[in-house]
Order: sequence, then C-alpha cells, then structure tokens
Amino acid sequence: MNRSLIAVVSAALTLAACEGFKEALTAHVDVAARAEDQELSVERLAEMIGNTDFPVTPEFARTLSGLWVDYQLLGHAAAAGDSLKDTTRLDKVLWPMIAEARVNAFHDRMLAAAPKHDSATNEARYGQGEVLAARHILFRTTPTMSAAQKDSVRRRAEATRARVTGANFAQVAGQTNDDPTAKNQGGNLGLFPRGAMVKEFEQAVLGLQPGQISPLVETQFGYHIIRRTPYSEVRGEIGEAMQRRATQVADSTFVANLEAGANVKIKDDAPVVARAVVADLEGHADDKTVMATTKIGDFTAAKFGRWVRMFPQRQQVQQVIQQAPDSIVRQFVKNMIRNELILHAADSAKVPMDPQQLAQLRTTFAQVIGQAWTQLGVAPNQLSDSAKTEGERERLAAARIEAYLTRLLANQAQFVPIPSEVSELLRDTYEWKIANAGVERALERARRIRVARDSTRAAARPQSQVPMGPEQQGGAAPQGGGQQPTTPQP
Repeated sequence: MNRSLIAVVSAALTLAACEGFKEALTAHVDVAARAEDQELSVERLAEMIGNTDFPVTPEFARTLSGLWVDYQLLGHAAAAGDSLKDTTRLDKVLWPMIAEARVNAFHDRMLAAAPKHDSATNEARYGQGEVLAARHILFRTTPTMSAAQKDSVRRRAEATRARVTGANFAQVAGQTNDDPTAKNQGGNLGLFPRGAMVKEFEQAVLGLQPGQISPLVETQFGYHIIRRTPYSEVRGEIGEAMQRRATQVADSTFVANLEAGANVKIKDDAPVVARAVVADLEGHADDKTVMATTKIGDFTAAKFGRWVRMFPQRQQVQQVIQQAPDSIVRQFVKNMIRNELILHAADSAKVPMDPQQLAQLRTTFAQVIGQAWTQLGVAPNQLSDSAKTEGERERLAAARIEAYLTRLLANQAQFVPIPSEVSELLRDTYEWKIANAGVERALERARRIRVARDSTRAAARPQSQVPMGPEQQGGAAPQGGGQQPTTPQP
C-alpha cells in the first residue's frame, strides 16, 4: 500500500478539519450574510422570509441572501465613490461578451478571405434540387373518412387540377386549399431543403421541372397539386440560400479541422463534473478539475462554467444539463470545447475587439449600474445630499437598501434586477460572505414565523355566512376560506 499517499490524504483531511473548526469558532452564529461592514442577521432574514407569501424554501432563502449581498455591495460602492469603471476589473466580468464579439470578428475575417460563391451556378444547382421551392393546393383527408368521403375529396381535387395553370395557380391555391398557412400565401411553401417534406411530396417535387405542375399526389395529409416554383420567381432567395450553404460548409470544415488538430479527449466523468458545475457556478469559478485534454491545454471545470455563464437563458441551460442523459451532456461539453478552440484561434490570429464596440459595452454596463443605483435610492448624488462623510453615506445606503427590501417583499416596490456581470464585479471587488449555517437557522425560524402568521390570519377570518344544514345545528360554524393573498412577484 502506498503509505506516502495515505500521509498526503490524511494531511489534507486534517487541514480541512482545522479550517472548518476555525471557521466555526470565529463565525457569528447569528449572521446569515455579510457585505463589507453590513451584516444580515439570522433574525432579519427569517422575518423577511416568514412574513412574505414566498415559499419557505432553501432556494428562496439563498436567492434572497444573494440579492441582499448584491444590493448592499452596490450601495457600498456608491457610498465609497467607486464608479466600478476600472477597465481591468470590468473587462474580466464582461469576458463573455468580449469573447463573443472577438469570435464574430474572427469569423467575419475568415469569410472575407474564403473563396466567393459563384452565383452563376445557382440556377443549375436549383434545377438539380440542391434547394427546393414549391406551391401546393391540399385537399385534406383523414384516416376516419369512409371510402366514399375520400373519393369525393379526390374528385374535387381532380376537378381543380383540370383548371389550374401556372398563371392562376396562386389565385386558385388562395381560394381552394385545406392548408391554412399556405392558403394565405397563395400556396407558397417557400424554400426548403431535402428531407423537410414527407417522402411522397419531395419525390413529386424532384420529378418536376421548375414551372411544371404535378398530377394529384397522395400523402398522409391528403391529395396535393404541386407546382415547382420557377427559378425566376426565387432568384434572390436562391442566391442567399446558396451563400448560406457555402458559409455553413466553410464553417463546418474549419471547425472539423480545428478539432482534429487539437486532439480533443473528453474525460469519462465529464458529465458528472458538468452537472456539479452548473449546480454551483460561483463555487466552481476556480475549479481546475480537468474535463478534457487538448493540444492547447486542459479544458477545466472553471472554463466550462465560464462558457455556461455566457448563455442568456442560463437557468434553462442548467436545468437541461441536470436532467439530460450523459450522451447529451458530453455533446454539450464538446460544443463548449469547440468555443474554446475557436477563441484560441482568434487569439492566434491576433483578432482584437473593435474599440468602439468595447467602449459601447463599457458604457452600457455603467448605465445599468447607474440605473440600479437610482432605483434603489443610493446613487452617489442621492447619498451626498443627506450625508457628508463616507461613513455616513455607507450607513444611509445600507438603511435605504433595507427599507427597499422591506417594500419589495411587501409587493410595494418594483424589483431592481442585478445582472450577473454586475454581481460578479461587486463580489470580485468587495468582501462578502453567505453563511450557509446561518441561512439554515433563518429558515427554521422563518417556518415558525410563517406558521404563527398563518394561524393569526385564520383566526381573524370572518365566519362563513353560508346557512348551516340541520346536521350542523349546534356545532361550530364553518370558517370561510377567504381570498388568499397573491404571492408578490419581484
């Protein structure tokens, strides 16, 4: 047995135990969170949770604690005169948007250097069926129709086919069509790739020359009369479609070569690590666990989390990753590695971000902060009107944040959102902490407060005015349900 390994593990466990013991001794047991000099007491958090109509759950308690931290740090910055415009700190939290802009610039440079699509071949490629376009008139049938009913639909379709021409096809399709969407567009289905339509329909389109009209075509939807759209009617759309196809081929080839050259090898436990990261993005911000190896370096849990934070619908992404099978999660990890490889290629090509775009991004960020300050009543000018020293301004800002939270939870104030980038900048700049043990104690007290409050409300409800039946005579009057309060939505 490897005794040196045991010694290392034992030392690590001992250190962890000592650190935990030290924290237990030094922590304030009545504090749920801290933001610089401000403390959120267990009792205050319990009252905020217990006296609202929000669910008394760990998720809500953590959300509220985090919101308190962000608000208080925002107030502290305003009181200290920190405009939060330091470009080093700012660009760090704006990394997702900066990275996306640089990748887009790199992509534009690649396209500019790529061979141009030869539009002279568009008509021939359209005729060969690379891209399809058609109009149709549908005479719908259903599986429940009798043979006689279906025959009646077929005879109506044949009669229409006998009178339809290329010149009147759109008009007839707009008058006689059981496809409501196509009917409103003269039967036009627009452009579509192979495989988009059912087999019988696609084969019928491919069997026509542009401009020709088909005999009746039967599919699971009924009988169709199809006109393959002439090239002259879709010339512009075909040109755009062919250019998109050329771009997609160039992109796919570039990415495939990039991945092949990087020798990407995803670890077997990557899905497990991915789920752990999305469950606590903040806690894994510096996690160096290797999820994959590549020639440009290890792809770590921290890098994975950084890419996940780029998604606007981050919560949906987190839910999907938590619930998806390992195969899907592995593919998602592979896609994030692909992003990393593309960004590295942009770095190698020395593609900078457009200075004007970067300046606009920073300006927008400053505007978001200024708006949040004003809505919370802690903008620097709002504080300096009533407080002269920095200490006075900090106390005033903290008090106004507490008052705002009280109004917010009572559904008397509009919710002021704090974007994740602002939260990250504040927490990277200032001291803060959320004490999980304190939050748990606050939850316990909040449950007792909620029970007591609900009991008081129940006792105060008026008795029902519904007449009692004979079987209720002599008994206690039933209590009316009353209208339940609406849960405030910040």
